[in-house]
Formats: sequence, structure tokens, C-alpha cells
Amino acid sequence: MRLMPINMCRPGMRLGKTIYNEEGTVLLAVNVELTQRLLDRLYYYGIDYLNIMDSRSDDIIIEDVIHETTRVRGVREIRNTFRVLMEDSSKKSAVHYYDIGRKFRELMTTIIEDLSSHPNAMVMLTNINVMDSYLYQHSLNVCIYTTMLGMSFGYNREDLMTLGLGALLHDVGKTRINQDLLNKPGKLTKDELEEIKTHTTIGFRILKDEPNVPLISAHCAFQHHERLDGSGYPRGIAGNQIHEYARWIGVVDSYDAMTTSRQYRDPLLPHEAMEQLFTGSGTLYDQDKIAMFRDKIAIYPLGMPVTLNTGETGIISDLNRSVPHRPIVRIFQDEAGQELKTPYEVDLSFKHTILITAVGGRSIQSGQSNSGIQHFH
Repeated sequence: MRLMPINMCRPGMRLGKTIYNEEGTVLLAVNVELTQRLLDRLYYYGIDYLNIMDSRSDDIIIEDVIHETTRVRGVREIRNTFRVLMEDSSKKSAVHYYDIGRKFRELMTTIIEDLSSHPNAMVMLTNINVMDSYLYQHSLNVCIYTTMLGMSFGYNREDLMTLGLGALLHDVGKTRINQDLLNKPGKLTKDELEEIKTHTTIGFRILKDEPNVPLISAHCAFQHHERLDGSGYPRGIAGNQIHEYARWIGVVDSYDAMTTSRQYRDPLLPHEAMEQLFTGSGTLYDQDKIAMFRDKIAIYPLGMPVTLNTGETGIISDLNRSVPHRPIVRIFQDEAGQELKTPYEVDLSFKHTILITAVGGRSIQSGQSNSGIQHFH
């Protein structure tokens, strides 16, 4: 199976995995033949990548670290809860929705169980297969990434529950912000940016008195935009004044924001987003947290089209977990652009002079400066 950026997909290709909407309803079933109309619709709704069937790569299995049913259920429960909180978006006082703790604890239990069954897995791109609002999918993505990092770090189950709830609900304050402002395609004015920044304080107010939501989880919503050097918000605190859980979430929140398309910009590829994170290492983010995150992320995801400096093109067929930046590539076209009758594989961990020069149709240098990490809100 191939994992292809939607702008590289063409009519006639067949879908490799079912796509759901935010309610869990099947929108496009596996094996559906794609048309230009369907591709345009998927692009419009924020689907950045598609799993595509291909006989030359049908042995490449692209699996999520959580079950498909868990992901669909998670998006649905986040949507249902957040929509209740959005009913009066002009009201910024505390809102009590007493099912938050109970419902999301049950969801977190399932997520932890799913992740526990894949302890050595590397996380692939997660903004695929569910068509929904950015806020809902982003909340779930950040939860999945952060909980997996917490497992790798050695947190016990109750700590993972607290960390995971903080990650799942880190942006709950955005339910009280005007949604048109959150999705504004153009540059924000100073006043608009200041209004969006209030989501951290609002989120804390929503969560701090909720039954079954630990106070530390509420502080994750409050502090996830604080930065090591004190340049963050809402209070401008620095270093160890920021709770460790919030520092984990700050790394993951930035990464997922960068790798997801929005109305005002295209997504970065995983390796581009990681480079952006490392530019803030030691100043915005903890260096050890970024390093651990890098080791758990498939920088070059399975099935992704790549071009080598030899001129050959193919897809990522396997990962080298000890050297994630040097994957195994299955070559489909030679340096002259001719299709090969018999594809072959190149293990870049042994071929040190061979480099990946383009990923998903984009030069490996492109896109790395089109979004500053400090601007993601």
C-alpha cells in the first residue's frame, strides 16, 4: 500500500483504507475508485494523505497505533462534548459539563490499551481516514502522540491517564472562541491573536472543577503554550515553572499543528516539522523531549513516495528504528524515469552516500521556513 499526499493522487487510483466522517459514518469505502470530484472533496475537508492500493506494494501494511474503531469513537466523543461547550461561544465563564471526566477517562483507558499492544511502534501521520473539524482530530492526535511518549518515558498508568486527559483536552478553551476567528485564512490582527491566546485560561477554567479531571490535566490546558525561555503565554513562565506534562504537550501540539493543513497554509512533512522543532530545542522546548519524540515518529512514513539523489524514485518500504532518518526504499523507477519490471530495495542505513532529496513530491529543503513554530495558536 502507498501513503500518498492527496495532491499526488490521480483519478482511477483505488482507496486502500475506508474514510469516515466525524460521526463515524463511512464516507468512502476501501477499494473505491477515486475521481477528481472525490479528490477535490477530500482535499476541501482537510484530508492530506490517502492510503492507495498498489500491487507492487501490497505487502507494505500501514497500521495505526490505535484501532480504527478507537479513532472514530474518539473523534465522535470529542466532537459531541466540544459542541455542547460551543453552544454559547460568547460566554467565557466556567462551563460545567459533568460527563467530560467520565467519558474521556473511558476513552483514555481504550487508548492506553491500544498503545500498550504496540509498545515498539513508530507513529505514522495521523491526519488521514477521518474527515472532521481540525479541532477534534488535533485533540485526539495530540493525545495519542503524548500518551505514547509518556509510556516510553516510563509513566505509570495513573500518570498516563492524567497526562492523556491533559493532552486530549488541551485545546478545550477553543470551544469558547469564535470559530470563524480560529479558522481565519488571513493574518490575524494583534487583537485577534490576543483573543485566541485566551483559550489557555478559558480551558483551565472549564476543567479545574470538573469531576474526574485531575487538576494537573487542567494545568496542561493552561500551560501548553508556555515555553522554556519564558516567551510563551498566558503567564510567560519558564523552565521548571512549567509542568512537565505541559512541556510534553507543547512539543506534540506544535508538531501536529505543523503537519496538518489549515485554510491559511499547507502542511509540513514529518521531517520538515521535526527540523522546525529542533530549531527551538533548548529555548522553546526540552531537548530530551524532542529527541524522544523524534525516535517515536516515522520521519519518513511507510508507503510515502520519495526521490533519491541518484535520480531513482520509489516509496518507503520499511523503517530502521535505530536510524529513522535512513529508511528502506523500494525503487520503482530508475534514474532515467523508466518503470522497473522488477522493483528492488535500497537500505539507506548501509548506503551512506545515497540521500532522500524529495518526499511526497516536494524537495526535502522546501517548506521548512514557510511556518514559524511560534505562530501556531
